[in-house]
Amino acid sequence: MKILVVGGGGREHAMVKKLRENSRVDKIFVTPGNGGIANDAVCVDISATDIDKISEWAAANKISFAVVAADNPLCMGLVDLLNEKGINCFGPTKDAAIIEGSKVFSKNLMKKYGIPTAEFEVFTDLDDALAYLNSASFPLVIKSDGLAYGKGVYIVENLEDARYALNSIMKDKIFGESGDKVVIEEFLEGPEVTVLSFTDGHCVRPMLSSMDHKRIFDGDKGPNTGGMGVIAPNPHYTKEIAEQCMREIFIPTIEAMNAEGRTFKGCLYFGLMLSSKGPKVIEYNCRFGDPETQALLPLLKTDLFEIMLAVSEERLGELDIEWSDKSSCCVMLVSKGYPGSFEKGKDIRGLDSVALGAEDIFVYHSGTKQTDGKLLTSGGRVLGVVALADNLKNAQKRAYEACSHISFDGMQFRRDIGAKAFENIGG
Repeated sequence: MKILVVGGGGREHAMVKKLRENSRVDKIFVTPGNGGIANDAVCVDISATDIDKISEWAAANKISFAVVAADNPLCMGLVDLLNEKGINCFGPTKDAAIIEGSKVFSKNLMKKYGIPTAEFEVFTDLDDALAYLNSASFPLVIKSDGLAYGKGVYIVENLEDARYALNSIMKDKIFGESGDKVVIEEFLEGPEVTVLSFTDGHCVRPMLSSMDHKRIFDGDKGPNTGGMGVIAPNPHYTKEIAEQCMREIFIPTIEAMNAEGRTFKGCLYFGLMLSSKGPKVIEYNCRFGDPETQALLPLLKTDLFEIMLAVSEERLGELDIEWSDKSSCCVMLVSKGYPGSFEKGKDIRGLDSVALGAEDIFVYHSGTKQTDGKLLTSGGRVLGVVALADNLKNAQKRAYEACSHISFDGMQFRRDIGAKAFENIGG
């Protein structure tokens, strides 16, 4: 079979490596891919958002199955176009992808169907939003409605910061049309948990839980990023909480989408807060998270392609999905200046020593390119370094040991990935 994966980051690199394990997969193409993915698949120079060109290319090249991994092409309707050309896909249609594409939609969905989430208000007018702040209690969370590469969320401690966030989103349009509407919601406290779930619209199979680290600096300081690192599983997410989430959040969400005529098939990402009043939904994503995928897929024992095929054919309930009992830690190596402006084209050194190192060490490429035989940086997030071990502390230790072999000018990374989780495991 010829497989197409749409995207070009560490998430897609992790998927490609896992998909290659299936003997039925003859060849994998990736649009657009990156410098590391090029070692494991054929990269096709088409932007992930050029959905017409991708669908035409896929049909002309007789692609057997497509995995649409990135959020933008999902929300733009690439799965719909590929299906129209007779190509089976893993990923939701445009109607279903709106669960991530519009925070206003998802918040209203939760309110309508009684799915626990933070209290909120929606605004389409900047003056109305600014006026609301005068009677609000801080801290607050302000979110742009549409996609913003994981950066469209502001946690504001006071009126001045809140006004700055609203003006940036709605007046200055730093996220473009994504800022035409905003959600202002109450600030929730408690451990954060991410649970990615396979679903075919009928059956929900949660993956292992994880803990993402969004802020750029140690101690959760600085601006939000697309993710600076992940540990899995998340020790705060107990069996009892998992059962509660299945009853009160996971199944109700799938049923709500069905009731709205927006059946969701693919990977549904649940961003949760374990508040004092129980688990609540912070956000939905319509696809695998990044870098959560990099931490999770090395722990997956069941064949990924067979799971994806079962999801697309609505027979997920027939599969038993197995996971390793090991722990995982992923540390992102990023360019100086990220998530703001940063330089590209820096030589990446030391990967050979990591590749030749111990078992259960993985390096996934997020923002790299190959030029004249050299591997160079080409993005803000450059590499994801993942280690598995018998427990979380050892996984963390091994991940940072692997990071010590890699360097590029301006390289930075958080040194406390997983530290918050130790509070729940006696560390």
